[in-house]
Amino acid sequence: MRKHLFVNGEWQEAQEYRTLYSPYSGEAIAEIAYAGEAEVELALQAAEQARPMMAKLPAHERAAILEKLVRLLERHFDECARLIATEAAKPLTTAKGEVARTIQTYRFSAEEAKRIHGETIPMDAAPGGEGRIAYTIRQPLGVIAAITPFNFPMNLVAHKVGPAIASGNTIVLKPAAQTPLSSLFLAELLQEAGLPAGALNVVTGSGSVIGDVLTRDERVKMITFTGSPEVGIGIRNKAGLKRVTLELGSNAALIVDKGVALDAVIPRAVTGAFSFAGQVCISIQRIYVHEELYEAFVEAFVAQTRSLRLGDPLDPQTDVSALISPKDVERSLAWIAEAKQLGATVATGGEREGNILQPTVLLGVDPRAKVSCREVFAPIVLINKVSTIEEAIAHVNDSRYGLQAGIFTNRIDTAMKAAEELHVGGVMINEIPTFRVDHMPYGGVKESGMGREGVKYAIEEMTELKLVCIKK
Repeated sequence: MRKHLFVNGEWQEAQEYRTLYSPYSGEAIAEIAYAGEAEVELALQAAEQARPMMAKLPAHERAAILEKLVRLLERHFDECARLIATEAAKPLTTAKGEVARTIQTYRFSAEEAKRIHGETIPMDAAPGGEGRIAYTIRQPLGVIAAITPFNFPMNLVAHKVGPAIASGNTIVLKPAAQTPLSSLFLAELLQEAGLPAGALNVVTGSGSVIGDVLTRDERVKMITFTGSPEVGIGIRNKAGLKRVTLELGSNAALIVDKGVALDAVIPRAVTGAFSFAGQVCISIQRIYVHEELYEAFVEAFVAQTRSLRLGDPLDPQTDVSALISPKDVERSLAWIAEAKQLGATVATGGEREGNILQPTVLLGVDPRAKVSCREVFAPIVLINKVSTIEEAIAHVNDSRYGLQAGIFTNRIDTAMKAAEELHVGGVMINEIPTFRVDHMPYGGVKESGMGREGVKYAIEEMTELKLVCIKK
């Protein structure tokens, strides 16, 4: 199966193709086009040419295209889930959850397309403003470059493509090299949904080659990127005055206060730590448990972790499957070994089974260890003991990242203290930091990025506010 580039509403052959392999089995899945600079240029030309038409497309027509896309995704639901499971090794049940969220994201986009509005400004509130009417409007920026990661190959694409279409922009999409099939299938569906040619262009291949062209090109008015801090910071430094939204790294933490009922907490925490083998931007990586609950929490958490089923992502019974690449398994094992050298103990896991890393629980981890202070992006979680909530908050904030954090507590004053003092983009109270629904504002502070996603908030990033002032 050979997959081409999608440019100006047509499938475009590339000069080079490379084999895409299954992360789980190592088997060849498809031959994928690798775009060079000349092919990215064609995509940019198409997006620029379509820009005036998309900007003038009425809101109800943009909404109708997205509504038709929702119906097509519902029709192809199982096919989409199998595609994600095949290219990303995401367990089929988890992949179905992603498809359901993708549908929600495009549905929200269709709704928000009709709600892009400004406000009136009371000009006579200032001396000299009398006799004037003023209002604001939002206009599309133009060509948007969207660069997406492997871990949510449909829904994180939807968080960029949906708001961009809703707000009348055109897009050049560069999906992750390991997970291009979902984006190419999206292009097919959007074409069927009636999206004008050139409004969406999909270029697959090398992130460094394609990303560099998109970042430097003057026709691109915004870059929306989800990925590593190193790449994101590089994009920010090269982007000049382009609008930039970055969703970068995280080592999300959960605080468990004394007195909470563990029966409700443990299943959520295990899910938050090990869904998609921990390859989630807000996967639980660090857990700080009050000393009064620590032993009971560890015992219950480890027991539930050991009950997880490892195996083929296409098996509906599988909970945890392969990491995205063998080198990530090797890196994870090296980080576990480093944590052990610094005094940590392995409560369960810590071994590989092919390209699957066993779900791993570490205790007594030194904060200097990479599994604590870096983004692990693997099924590894540490559980450390704290004597006070203040100590736990200090540990959570002692991080270069700040995407989301969670706290389970029965005390309203403790909840409010955490809400105010945790230095993150989102605080989940009596919930895991891995919680997200697709219309909430989502983004971080520090090295977790800048700007916000969540459809309404992404549209604000993707539009320019213009003031209109009329002297009567």
